[in-house]
Amino acid sequence: MDVVKYNSGAWDAEVERGSEWARPVTAEEIERARAGDFSIILTPLKPVPREWFPTELRGLDTLCLASGGGQQVPILAAAGANVTSFDNSNKQLELDGMVAEREGLDIRLEQGDAADMSRFNDETFDLIWHPCSNGFMPDLEPVWNEAFRVLRKGGTLLSGFHNPVLFIFDREKDEKEKVLEVRYSLPFSDIKDLDKEHLEKYKANNEPLEYGHTLEQQIGGQINAGFVIDRFFEDYWSDEATTLNKYTPTFIATRARKL
Repeated sequence: MDVVKYNSGAWDAEVERGSEWARPVTAEEIERARAGDFSIILTPLKPVPREWFPTELRGLDTLCLASGGGQQVPILAAAGANVTSFDNSNKQLELDGMVAEREGLDIRLEQGDAADMSRFNDETFDLIWHPCSNGFMPDLEPVWNEAFRVLRKGGTLLSGFHNPVLFIFDREKDEKEKVLEVRYSLPFSDIKDLDKEHLEKYKANNEPLEYGHTLEQQIGGQINAGFVIDRFFEDYWSDEATTLNKYTPTFIATRARKL
């Protein structure tokens, strides 16, 4: 199946269902960002330290990669960046556009696959903001390679992603019984690893399909593309989201530079 196309529609459905990742920011948050006081996340809970960003955001050409939903994109635009929102879901992009219209922000909206940024010239952006979303992408190598290509020298890539150990456990046992039972190996794929019954259930509910990429694919992939990773933190989620949260951080964030 065409997973990129399927997940585009599935994330449109997530918007309709009121996903927590599709709840637009308030006018008050925009006003604070205009004054230079902003806080945004690459992972579920921990705000990205201000020192991870370039000193001056005003006028900074910024690509928000697979981060639609009316949340981080308009905050960066309000802080003064020249923002392009590039997302696979039209509905997520519409939320960015809605906040932009409501708040008088200038945001360029582009729908497409993160593995194909051919519409953008080499060295177009100073900053790429890429929160947890590549877990819905089949192949990370072209994503990191394209990010490196479109970033200017001296530019910054800020990324968030799952700790892949999250994907080795039986999801239904975790959700229903709060039991961690190892069932899968890494790298994980809903399409490859779920039994037919569960996969068909996900598809019938129009739920996004996920991939548990290894740390070699996530961190090693950035390095192989040419990036130098110089900042790193881990983050938790919630015990309701996964029992694993009681025992280990379940998300990772990195800052990578194109030197």
